[in-house]
Amino acid sequence: MKKSIYYWSPCLTKVGTVKSTLNSAISVAKYSKEYEVKILDVFGEWTPYKEYLSNNGVEVEKLTFNYHKFLPKNGFFKSRLSYLIIILVSIFPLIFFLKRKKPNYLIIHLITFLPLLLFNFLKLQTKLILRISGYPKLNILRKKLWKISEKKIFKITCPTSALVNDLEKIFKLKKIKLLSDAIINMKEFSKKKYIDWDLKPEKSKGDFFLAAGRFTKQKNFIYLIREFKKFSVQYPNEKLIILGEGELRDKMFHEIKKLRLNNNIKILSYTNNIYSYMRASKAFILSSLWEEVGFVIVEAALSNCFVISSNCNNGPKEFLMNGKAGILFENNLDDKLFEGLKKFQNLEKNDLSQKKLSAKKNCIKFTMFHHFLNLKKIIQNP
Repeated sequence: MKKSIYYWSPCLTKVGTVKSTLNSAISVAKYSKEYEVKILDVFGEWTPYKEYLSNNGVEVEKLTFNYHKFLPKNGFFKSRLSYLIIILVSIFPLIFFLKRKKPNYLIIHLITFLPLLLFNFLKLQTKLILRISGYPKLNILRKKLWKISEKKIFKITCPTSALVNDLEKIFKLKKIKLLSDAIINMKEFSKKKYIDWDLKPEKSKGDFFLAAGRFTKQKNFIYLIREFKKFSVQYPNEKLIILGEGELRDKMFHEIKKLRLNNNIKILSYTNNIYSYMRASKAFILSSLWEEVGFVIVEAALSNCFVISSNCNNGPKEFLMNGKAGILFENNLDDKLFEGLKKFQNLEKNDLSQKKLSAKKNCIKFTMFHHFLNLKKIIQNP
């Protein structure tokens, strides 16, 4: 009889976590016949992917009803209100699900408060795997909940060795396991598409810098816009495209208008076809305050796109080998990104090619097969 693995990952918007969850679930279904793999559809967020997942051996199991479109998403307080609504609506359905289905494993990520709370109060046979994909900005309540829940957690996974060291302050080391969650689907990556923009890709190739992600404080796009303003003074023809959506969208548009950068910076909605933008851009910029390795810089490296990244905690520094595979700039400091951009402009062609090659070689550990092998090892070892 197959053992069951369920994923709890309620995503309000199209973020990297969506792709990470999709590819993780598909990797287990694809490479193993031992497990039945399902994703819990908490409020309708996974319904659009139901057919795609089914074609890849993964089922979507509805927990409540589809109210995704009614949830407020833009703005810090609106998103927190949505989290509260999701928790209140999901409490009893999740209890009934855990009692009735008794899954062997439940992998949780995002809005983890509810499953952690329930596991503390219910006697459950399910083994709980907590996925922590980025440097946690711990408040007192979250830290306390994690400490209380540690006995109920089977394993904690995180994507970088630096994050393992951070989490040792909270959890016992034997429970923390290294697991890359920037999982690349090579079949999807190999598809070639064109950019849906007002410039043809063959004309725009190499003419713009690229950034992408959720429009939140973490991604630090306001800082990026301000630093690009300084860069545009010296290089007035340089352009930047920012792909994404989120609570700070209006603030970003206001900043662009205030700095008179309408001709230099375009903000476009998130696209499932980010590879084409990466292939066409001259460099990808990661300006985050904190970040795991993440999809974007791995995808950029695979797309033969140069990476310029903030030297933030954990992932980027590790992936870019302390600057041997890209350019690192000091996190959130005035002029540092500006200097990083100028450094890129002045790179010799050989140095540029060597750094891109080093980053590309570092991508092998982020394939779906590599992820599956590590996840299987984590699950099977007590």
